[in-house]
Amino acid sequence: MPKYLVIVESPAKAKTIGRYLGKDYVVQASVGHVRDLPPRKLAVDVEHGFQPTYQLIKGKGEVVERIRDAAQKTDVIYLATDPDREGEAIAWHVVESADIDEQKTRRVSFHEITKAAIQEAIRHPRGLDRHLIDAQQARRVLDRLVGYQISPLLSKNLRRALSAGRVQSVALRLVVDREREIRAFVPEEYWTLDARLKRRTKEQEQFVARLSAVKGKKPALGKQEDVDRIIEALKGATYTVTRVKKGTRRQNPSPPFVTSTMQAEAGRKLRFSPRKTMTVAQQLYEGIDLSGERVGLITYMRTDSTHVAPEAQQEAREYIDRRWGREFLPANPPVYRSKVALAQEAHEAIRPTSVMRDPDTLRAHLTPDQTRLYTLIWQRFVASQMKPALFDTLTVDITAAQDYLFRATGQVMTFPGFTILYTEGRDDEKDEKAQPLPPLVEGEVVDLVKLLPEQHFTEPPPRYTEPTLIKALEQNGVGRPSTYAAIVGVIQERGYVDKDKGRLFPTDLGMIVCDVLVDTFANIMDVGYTATMEEQLDKVAAGDLDYVGMLSDFYRDFSPRLSEAKEEMPEAVEQALRQGISPEVGQRICPECGKPLTVKISEAGRFMGCTGYPECRYTLHLEEGQPAAVVEQYAEGETCEVCGGRMKIVTHGKSRFLGCEHYPRCKHTRPILSDQIKELAATTACPQCGRSSLEPQKGRYGEYLYCPDCQVNYSLSKLGLGRGGRKGGGQAAAPAEVVDVACPECGHRPMEKRVGRYGPYYRCTECKKNISEKKMAAAQQNAASSQDSTPSDEGESHDAT
Repeated sequence: MPKYLVIVESPAKAKTIGRYLGKDYVVQASVGHVRDLPPRKLAVDVEHGFQPTYQLIKGKGEVVERIRDAAQKTDVIYLATDPDREGEAIAWHVVESADIDEQKTRRVSFHEITKAAIQEAIRHPRGLDRHLIDAQQARRVLDRLVGYQISPLLSKNLRRALSAGRVQSVALRLVVDREREIRAFVPEEYWTLDARLKRRTKEQEQFVARLSAVKGKKPALGKQEDVDRIIEALKGATYTVTRVKKGTRRQNPSPPFVTSTMQAEAGRKLRFSPRKTMTVAQQLYEGIDLSGERVGLITYMRTDSTHVAPEAQQEAREYIDRRWGREFLPANPPVYRSKVALAQEAHEAIRPTSVMRDPDTLRAHLTPDQTRLYTLIWQRFVASQMKPALFDTLTVDITAAQDYLFRATGQVMTFPGFTILYTEGRDDEKDEKAQPLPPLVEGEVVDLVKLLPEQHFTEPPPRYTEPTLIKALEQNGVGRPSTYAAIVGVIQERGYVDKDKGRLFPTDLGMIVCDVLVDTFANIMDVGYTATMEEQLDKVAAGDLDYVGMLSDFYRDFSPRLSEAKEEMPEAVEQALRQGISPEVGQRICPECGKPLTVKISEAGRFMGCTGYPECRYTLHLEEGQPAAVVEQYAEGETCEVCGGRMKIVTHGKSRFLGCEHYPRCKHTRPILSDQIKELAATTACPQCGRSSLEPQKGRYGEYLYCPDCQVNYSLSKLGLGRGGRKGGGQAAAPAEVVDVACPECGHRPMEKRVGRYGPYYRCTECKKNISEKKMAAAQQNAASSQDSTPSDEGESHDAT
């Protein structure tokens, strides 16, 4: 009988750990959380120490029962959930739910899933850390108090299911504030003046210098006239090198990954979303089968610490020395300081558990996504332990017409250092490359090739991407490594933020929700206030602040604000809806029934609807507070079967269909059908009853044909007219034409003439060969010239679809 029970969160981790421990150990998985606050109740007793009421998560009864049975049969229970606050809380919930005697428990933390790390952790257990549990519980209670009391207010006043959150709403505000900054931005014109110069040498080397000073001051080049005056003054000027300054520059490697930097770099280089990054990283952490042995390949991936274990650094130094040589090793292992205050979510940065497992040796054992992320983590860590890159820099000043100073800068890499393996990606797309400069000397006269004036305009700050939003949250002290991916995901899932070409921008709904919350819950929406709450949670985790006292201080201010918001929110909603709408637009009258119009919000954005709804369904769509220009587009030759009116093309969200022009009196609609399906309907007979024509239809899976006599639907693939069956439909293949020609392969006739992706071709129904039109023509010509000739078997193959 096993003497020891080890409880982890993940079945995959359980499988890995089970292989490293002997027969005296049994490993059970909690499969994440086993209990939580009930989903439809506040479940926090604010009158009695903010005591939460937990319940088993649906479907976890069997898991808890299995753990309880195993715990009763063992002497010692090792709680080996994840090494962060959430993992600490999960361990405690397992103990409470399974009625485990806490005296029998030992808490162990695995920062990497390797045999050595697991055995070392088992040798040095500790007790459950109540401070960490309190910090995680305080976070859950705070989020519940805010989300479960503000969200119903928001939903009631905006008349749709909405949510607010202590952290998600602050993230939304960052996106909204950036959008407003972009919209309010007024570009300013400015110019630069470069000079393309060449040396008076045999090679006549050319280089570019930029005007940097006029009479010792920075040039004011606000408009073209300013540049034109300088160009006029430089006519006939002599360009003389007046200073040559040589120097060196070091480019240090980036520290090994923490959660936020891993998500950012995976977003930039791999196009992974934060959630995908964390999912793949979890797989690498929990273990991969390597030729019969399951091994955790990276250390714990939810961390804000850049610390690296000395033994990992030593292994990296040995690898670097063997692969690139001692010249790439710094004299001492580098030490990186975390940029996050009170960083303590885990003890180490994200790194490979062994640098000896380089990506090439693991490629056969990993999925493509796992390979790409592991390679990124491996390269970043190894590069962080290498020497900096070194550059020789050169700054050259060229004086023209005494008062005009041009400056050229260049650099040459003299030692690649860590860049031989890895360079960090950039969020901004502009990356100016330093030009190589010729060996200029002071006093040298160079010739002007051409002056290059260029107009520029200042640009607004860029919209956030998922990685840069996470970076902003981290810099502002909002959220924690375990929450970043969820934060940026939930504001998109709620419809508050959309993503276009990787950039995040708020929807109309998101901007309205943000404005309402800023007006009614200024503290909750304040970035600084939210960061202060995170600091207090850190103090609870460190044992420097009492759980109940912290929550009491918060609720003392929040409770009266909640009561006031109930009265203030209707007006805040009205103001937010009418933000940017002129009085003339806001006071419009319904042209159909004469009642006032009011501003409303839908998934498509703001619009004005009749106050006589539902009797009157008139709407006026708005774009940036102004009525959207609506161009009625009618379908030529299409009339309504009900009233005879013209049918117009209606766009609703992502769908397009035909609607009667007399809407809402006549509500008849029908789908927009392709000419191809109409032609097929007119020429295709029903396989069952022989009806000579069928009716074209369109459903959720695309276009199809319908027989009104048999009342049967026929997909195009079922009729042999195309693949069909694909969501969104697709163009059906034209029906095959039967032609009286012989197959060059088997001599069978007739053949089918079809059109595929590469053009017309012939298909033999006997030998199933496809022959291109070109090859068929050549075969027929050969057959005509010689009855004994054999058709070529090198006909071009075509896709029958």
